[in-house]
Amino acid sequence: MNHLWNRSLATQLIAFTLAALIISQALTFLISWKEHSKALDAAAKSEFLSRARTLTRLVETVPPEYQKQALLASETRDSRFWVTDREAEDPAAWRLTAAAEFSRPLENFVDLVRIFQDGSAKTQIPDAKRVAASNAGEGWRVPMQSLWALPQPIKYVYFDGSRGYGLVIKVDDRTWLNAAFYMRQTGGWWTSTSLASLSLTALILALLGVFFASRISRPLRYLATSAEALGRGENLPPLSEEGPEEVRRTAEAFNKMQGRLHRFLEDRTKMLAAIGHDLRTPLTTLRLRTEFVQDQEIQRKMLSTIDELQGMTEAAISFARGESTEEETRDIDLEALVGSICDDQSDLGKPVCFVEGVKMTYRCRPDGLRRAVRNLVENAVRYGGEARVFIRHTAATIDIVVEDRGPGIPDLMKEKVFTPFFRLEASRNRDTGGIGLGLSIARAAARQHGGDISFLTGDGGMQAVLSLPRDGRVETPAVPKGRDWKSLRGSIGLRAPNLAEKCVPACKFDPLGGVIGVQF
Repeated sequence: MNHLWNRSLATQLIAFTLAALIISQALTFLISWKEHSKALDAAAKSEFLSRARTLTRLVETVPPEYQKQALLASETRDSRFWVTDREAEDPAAWRLTAAAEFSRPLENFVDLVRIFQDGSAKTQIPDAKRVAASNAGEGWRVPMQSLWALPQPIKYVYFDGSRGYGLVIKVDDRTWLNAAFYMRQTGGWWTSTSLASLSLTALILALLGVFFASRISRPLRYLATSAEALGRGENLPPLSEEGPEEVRRTAEAFNKMQGRLHRFLEDRTKMLAAIGHDLRTPLTTLRLRTEFVQDQEIQRKMLSTIDELQGMTEAAISFARGESTEEETRDIDLEALVGSICDDQSDLGKPVCFVEGVKMTYRCRPDGLRRAVRNLVENAVRYGGEARVFIRHTAATIDIVVEDRGPGIPDLMKEKVFTPFFRLEASRNRDTGGIGLGLSIARAAARQHGGDISFLTGDGGMQAVLSLPRDGRVETPAVPKGRDWKSLRGSIGLRAPNLAEKCVPACKFDPLGGVIGVQF
């Protein structure tokens, strides 16, 4: 649930909207329901009191044999009227009589609810004994004369709290009019109608919330996709600067940031290219002057130093250019790319073996990725004697693994080896130790694609793992095993004949499809 809440802006917007709806409805109910109930109760009792005055006058004028019929015709669902020949003295006994009067059905009332719904009659007072025992200790009261406004004496009593209201009116010395009013407990505010209305309102608000949340989150999704692509080194067109002010300003800020990054990389590349160009002249001058040195040994050492300076300069320029974003990002066959690098090394006589896997299309900058993999393979051959390469798929990354049988890299040095011009090999011999930019260039290329390089040292050798994010994977339909490697000449490289066939039988495969180990 927490994952869904944090994942979707629409979920949060809908939840807040529905919470606001429920809270507002509840507050409205709490504020208005009590006043509404009081108003209904006052109106009903006012109507009952007016009816009692009318019936008092009627009983005075109607002959005794017609009084009962007149009272029955005047009764309602919430009121009962009857005549006695003596005054009620005991309030509890009168409440019991009133409850009994409410239990009899009305002769002039058509209960449509009973007819069209469940067909069963509902008693106005379900528990007569409880009603009769209610308001114990309360006696008769006399209302204000302004409320009654008739000369006949009157008294009243409450029952069942204040929901029931009884009147005893002395019409003459032989006739007392009894009137009882009782409003049955109605259904709660949460009726089926109110729940249906609330559900319909919530549904409409939810649909509107989804619509507006999608309009709000769509530019954010575009921004996240563009930021991820920019992190992988892709050249992107500017985002559309439209919509609400906040969204427009965010897109404008992203476009400015992207432009500044590109200008910074271009300026740095141009600066290093200019430095390299300017350094070539003094280096050439030094080389010419070295020719006039008579001592052959000193001349040889000077030329070696000049060659090393020139090589470092060219490598630094190549490193800077490798980090630039001028190369176009495109879809390539990652298996073919890595396999062609291994083929090139094998053609040069180096012990490099590539283990084929599942064909996969990946979106990247091929030249930069090729340079990184080639540097890892060359390091494995130089320090481990041989290299075995395969592609491993994990839940979050696509790993290009280069295995060797070398001594590995000490744990304290696994980060230092990525420092430009840092070499584990103690000598300054370029043939054995290189210049010290290979791993720096490889990591720069990996990080431009949103990945990284790490080293795993075991008993039998070391693994250099170039991890790439799965976001760059391009989903394509499954194709049969096998490729035409010759069609990839020129852009990817050449395929050494039968190399994969020699490697595959010696490999161990994970049941999930990844290579977990290689044996010679």
